[in-house]
Amino acid sequence: MAAIALLLMLFQPGAAAQTAFDRGAQLMQRREYLAATVEFQRAIEAEKPLPARYRQISLQLGQAYFLLGRNAEAISWLEKAIEGGTGAGEAFYMLGNANLQLRQIDRARAAFARLFGVAPDSAAAHLITGRMLVRQELEDFADKEIRRAIELDARIPEAHYLLGILATYKSDLVTAIAELTQEITVNPDYAMAYYKLGDAYTRREQWDLAIPLLQKSVWLNPDYSGPYILLGKAYWKRDELSNAEGMLRRAIDIDPKNQSAYYLLGEVLMRLGREEEGRKMIRQSQQLQQRSEEK
Repeated sequence: MAAIALLLMLFQPGAAAQTAFDRGAQLMQRREYLAATVEFQRAIEAEKPLPARYRQISLQLGQAYFLLGRNAEAISWLEKAIEGGTGAGEAFYMLGNANLQLRQIDRARAAFARLFGVAPDSAAAHLITGRMLVRQELEDFADKEIRRAIELDARIPEAHYLLGILATYKSDLVTAIAELTQEITVNPDYAMAYYKLGDAYTRREQWDLAIPLLQKSVWLNPDYSGPYILLGKAYWKRDELSNAEGMLRRAIDIDPKNQSAYYLLGEVLMRLGREEEGRKMIRQSQQLQQRSEEK
């Protein structure tokens, strides 16, 4: 009797859907996304009468297709999940990014707007979309979105910063400096703007201009290693070796796996005549680089 009851349960649609869903979830954990889509498809075919479960499986199908890079299929299932009432933030995040990959910028912006609770035609929505486009290295689209954000709100924080980053990517340091300077005017306590502006000046080897900006970045955010490394380089180039050593050791304290910090510290120590210690730091940098490449 128990065996008969078990067989009846397995052949019920809900049980079959749950079994397929569980197999799909296990495959997702193993990163076997294509196989997972097959199981989720089986689950959803048996689960259509139950809206809550249908929504859940649709979300999983959308995620699997998104991770496979099959963006059109991901969009279709994610939209079904959202239409079914899911409030899951990851659904809107994946939907936005899948649309970006297909260059459907307006639809992406609408998804991000819902994710962050802003109006889809607002400066905030354009800026968020611009930031996501920067992450996906779609610079031309990003530039358009960010400039539209500034048109709607001339003092929106971080818009000029992102334009400065885009200009830096293109090695257009004149534009980068102008945009980052404007960001500081709008947003004077933003540590990253000082850091990136200091970085632009170090790329031009204008150490005297870079150092005060990098110092301000450190004062605003003392727990980020980037400005310390650039300060170490700038002091090294100005032959202020004691200051350079201090900055680079602080960078290593914050980020013990930063190979650039070890390499520069090694160069500084060699210049100070502490050759054995300097060579040790350079070897440490090389080991970190090798481990990174092996990963």
